[in-house]
Amino acid sequence: MPTILHEFAWPDRVVIGTIGLPGSRTFYLQVRTGPRIVSIALEKQQSGLLAEKIDEVLDQLMAHQGNPFSIPTSTPIELVDNDPLDQPVQEEFRTAAMSLGWDPSTVQIVLEAYWYDEETAELDTETLEPAETLVVRMPVGTARAFAKRTREVVGAGRPMCPLCGEPIDPDGHTCALPSL
Repeated sequence: MPTILHEFAWPDRVVIGTIGLPGSRTFYLQVRTGPRIVSIALEKQQSGLLAEKIDEVLDQLMAHQGNPFSIPTSTPIELVDNDPLDQPVQEEFRTAAMSLGWDPSTVQIVLEAYWYDEETAELDTETLEPAETLVVRMPVGTARAFAKRTREVVGAGRPMCPLCGEPIDPDGHTCALPSL
């Protein structure tokens, strides 16, 4: 079965957002061009790692002599997007794996997210192809803004207990102090 491909070359919007309360949030990567919107679910840890890796790639590119790709050192203010996810959120798939790349011909970060059909994956691990793929190409300023927002969304979860380091739930917290 051929892979279903959702591709965005110059998206109007690409963000990480959540639905739900801290402690039970679902994280979504949402991409929009015109009226076309694709939302895929991912884990909080995937979101945080994605932001970290995008900044690493941009920082490495910025370090090239003379910064030939005009990589911004910080988020361009005009690209800051603090709006909620576009509604209604319709999950296309849950991300199983992601890859990150660089296209010097268009000066864009290339993000790919994959979903694998569990039945097919169990049958054929040699020639495993994703059942669905999302490909997003982001200009460098947009990528910087995406990483900044993603770090803020990931960090907006439950507060951490200063004693045990575990998250504090809205309905209370039983602290398990570390033994000495």
